[in-house]
Amino acid sequence: MITVEHLTKRYGDFTAVKDLSFEIEEGHIYGFLGPNGAGKSTTMNMMTGCLSATEGQIKIDGLDIFENAREAKKRIGYLPEQPPLYMSETPEEYLRFVGEAKGLSGKELTKQIDRVIRETHIEDVRCRRIQELSKGYKQRVGIAQAILGNPQVIILDEPTVGLDPIQILDIRELIRELGKEHTVILSSHILSEVQAICEKILIIAKGELIAFDTPEQLERRLLEPADVSFEAETTKEKAQAVLKAAGLNSVELTQGQPGRVSGKIPLEDPDADAVCRRLFFGFANEGIALLEMSRSKANLEDIFLELTEDAKEADEAQALPELEQEGQPQEEEKE
Repeated sequence: MITVEHLTKRYGDFTAVKDLSFEIEEGHIYGFLGPNGAGKSTTMNMMTGCLSATEGQIKIDGLDIFENAREAKKRIGYLPEQPPLYMSETPEEYLRFVGEAKGLSGKELTKQIDRVIRETHIEDVRCRRIQELSKGYKQRVGIAQAILGNPQVIILDEPTVGLDPIQILDIRELIRELGKEHTVILSSHILSEVQAICEKILIIAKGELIAFDTPEQLERRLLEPADVSFEAETTKEKAQAVLKAAGLNSVELTQGQPGRVSGKIPLEDPDADAVCRRLFFGFANEGIALLEMSRSKANLEDIFLELTEDAKEADEAQALPELEQEGQPQEEEKE
């Protein structure tokens, strides 16, 4: 659906995006992550044809976004971080203007406006001035203009920024619905949001792609093994015997309150549920109460921090020899 090849964007001596390549398949919701200044918005602006590239190529459904801009842009709906709304107009008036700019007219335009108003649930405010609407409704109007014309790809840059928790849940559900009929690319700083609704995730740092996979695969590849924590109503000696009989060896136990022991089991076994069953039935068969059992679960925030920190350390390590080399002539001059 979207092919990005060796994409680079420079502003003078500063490189915002560096040799970026990836492919977006049809029919998925993609999360696009990166720390501030990573190049997310710059990349999105190039993907939508709003910004030229210094080098590289972007194809939308086989059409070059720079050489066949008019046809390629028909396949894209875009919501920038700041929705381009005309505050003095009503949503219906604004959508009519956008639709005409997209080449729609007559009955087809009216049909499309009714459809996007219905899909974004802004029927109740379609005739109110946009300046009078809440932030959540303004975001919905912005999404409505993005899906007007029924584009194949919808690109949303920070669609829930500034919204309250209820509005975030509403927009999140709307994005899920859009993902059933469109390819959606979502940029967000709310990592839990991306983890909740995105099927695949791209992470960039310093303008370079550092990860592109499903959340589950990123978790398996990058995070430390998870573990199971438990607390049982028994002594340390009895707990050790139960664990040994269950084949759970080398577990560090801690004697807590009188008659209670706690421990943590590293989940080296790929079947974590099997470990939990052995733990549960091991104590149950001995008539020992298992007061608590919880399995740690990795989240996208852990993955994001690990990847971006690795990228930062690699960048600093690369810069270090250059700094030392720059400092060398000065040392020689002192001698």
